[in-house]
Amino acid sequence: MPGLDGVLRERALANPDRVAYIAGDTEITYGDFDRRVDRVAAALAAAGVGAGDRVAILDKNSLEYAEQLFGAARIGAVQVPVNYRLAPDEVAYIVNNAQARVFIVGPEFVPVLDAITGKLEYTAHTVVIGGSGHAHQDYAAWIDGAPDTVPEHEPDTADVFVQLYSSGTTGLPKGVMLTHDNFLAALAVTTDVWDIDESSVLMVAMPMYHVAGNVLTVSTVYNGLTGVIAREPDPTLIAQGIERHRVTHIFLVPVLLQFMQLIPEVAACDLSSLKLMLYGASPISEDVLRGSMAMLPGTRFMQVYGLTEVTGAITMLPPEDHDPGGPNAHRLRSAGLPNATTTLKIVDPATQEEMPPGQVGEILCRTPQNMKGYWGMPDATATALSEDNWFRTGDAGYLDEDGYLYIHDRVKDMIISGGENIYPAEVENVLMGHPDITDCAVIGVPDDKWGETPKAIVVVSGDITDQEIIDYCRDRLAHYKCPTSVERRTEIPRNPTGKILKRDLRAPYWQGKDRAV
Repeated sequence: MPGLDGVLRERALANPDRVAYIAGDTEITYGDFDRRVDRVAAALAAAGVGAGDRVAILDKNSLEYAEQLFGAARIGAVQVPVNYRLAPDEVAYIVNNAQARVFIVGPEFVPVLDAITGKLEYTAHTVVIGGSGHAHQDYAAWIDGAPDTVPEHEPDTADVFVQLYSSGTTGLPKGVMLTHDNFLAALAVTTDVWDIDESSVLMVAMPMYHVAGNVLTVSTVYNGLTGVIAREPDPTLIAQGIERHRVTHIFLVPVLLQFMQLIPEVAACDLSSLKLMLYGASPISEDVLRGSMAMLPGTRFMQVYGLTEVTGAITMLPPEDHDPGGPNAHRLRSAGLPNATTTLKIVDPATQEEMPPGQVGEILCRTPQNMKGYWGMPDATATALSEDNWFRTGDAGYLDEDGYLYIHDRVKDMIISGGENIYPAEVENVLMGHPDITDCAVIGVPDDKWGETPKAIVVVSGDITDQEIIDYCRDRLAHYKCPTSVERRTEIPRNPTGKILKRDLRAPYWQGKDRAV
């Protein structure tokens, strides 16, 4: 099997006139898309990008995003998608950490680029999509002015294909290196399970900086399908796109499914073309699931569980288990069964001793989807990924007698709000920079809309309001990471070694809930 850019070349040769992607009113065939990827590869090479170099992109979903992904791979370079919800300094950290030689920015994010241009340490070229009139290079002119020849590159499927950043447990994001082989393994599993054929139409509704959006973008080419690119995850636009293009397959996070049930414009759309609704990235309530199934009566539902470090989904709850009134209704609380190439085990986090069915421990997985490692972080890689390829997910759960995985809690303290990962340490580091806050802890508390949201528990020494604390964070972090509520205490509970007792802080808020995530 060739690398993913080679798969694109094969699709273009076999079906040059088939539509590859649709974005807004623009359609591009496989033949034309492959030629665009050649132009991108030539432009990157002319800008000094070579094998192993990183190319950063900050944009909402776009055709340019997809062509940059494959264009970088064609010369052995690596795309680095940047979360467009981050604050400017957070963006600068990722671009610098990746040592990106080229930084491509969507039209809405020129103010971010302008704010950090002087802080970029390795970036020699900044390019703006639709950038005519800006001080930075215009994307279209840059591509059109590229040489006619693409540099020769001998691909290796063990090479890194994309570098996605996950929030760091110590407050700094980590670059997750995913290879061509990782993607090929993930996509080989999904093709059969998702019941995909040549007539399937796949919608990329999740942001391409998110592992789900990235994998689905590549899945389009891998399967030779038509992919519909949603600019952003807007429920109304998603529903209208499904109707207009007769979309058959889509992945959404539960909060979007919830919103879709509340919007009259969505109810007015014909969504009957949908064959499979994949959902995951955060827990779903039974009410939201029942409502979604009622909204899409002819659609099969499949829950997936995974992480960025494992190239997306490693378990699937099949459609036949989506029967709220049936004998296996309890399985709706599970994350499903491991996929065909994944082995799961539950271990004691301290001793790594394997636990029997029904007992909670840390979830480990061994799969060809496991990342190559964290960029520039050999110690963190060694901690997370064993020499025999067992990855420590940081989630706690158990396997039942039938092999179904149940997520119980988190070994790490990560918060998942609306499908976005938030590490409390990052928020706590910001809070501790405030002169009137002497101690703090950040926990996730239940939220009907987002699943959970961050709550700041603070010890203060001065006269500061709750809103001022929240605004202080919003000036320094992406808004989705910021506390939505504040609790004041005279001290933060800690164990004898000084570790914050997060479980004790969370317990009152999660009382009566069936799981603490």
